[in-house]
Amino acid sequence: MEITVTCSECGSGINFAPRVGADSVQCHICETKNPVKFNDEILKGNVCECPSCGRQDFYKQKDFNRKIGVMLFVIASILAIWTYGISLIVLYIFDFFLYKKIGDVVACYKCNTLFRNVLNIESIHPFDHEMNDRIVYADHDFKGQAPSH
Repeated sequence: MEITVTCSECGSGINFAPRVGADSVQCHICETKNPVKFNDEILKGNVCECPSCGRQDFYKQKDFNRKIGVMLFVIASILAIWTYGISLIVLYIFDFFLYKKIGDVVACYKCNTLFRNVLNIESIHPFDHEMNDRIVYADHDFKGQAPSH
């Protein structure tokens, strides 16, 4: 499993693999030590508790940079003027193949820590806007349970 946490000082991403006995990871940019706490499940490759914030609320999404996706859409939209919309069709086909090819990543709702190569990814629910709003704005702790609608 590969984990990416956000540095508390400079906001850059810190990539690392969980290790037995590690209690912090050091940022490569500002050299700040960020505390982490690993349990046995994380060391096995299962996500059940965030090593950065300790929460149990996660969602899965495609492992693709959103900024690149928006940039591709803007370029295809501008080119649509001269290509009579064919560039948007080409982008749609390209996006379809990327969607099928790219794997999923698990993210923590509270601190946005990313987890790649997770073994229990099928048990993680997709992104839920209500859950996100209640966690971010009201600091609600769902304790790993999806809200009942």
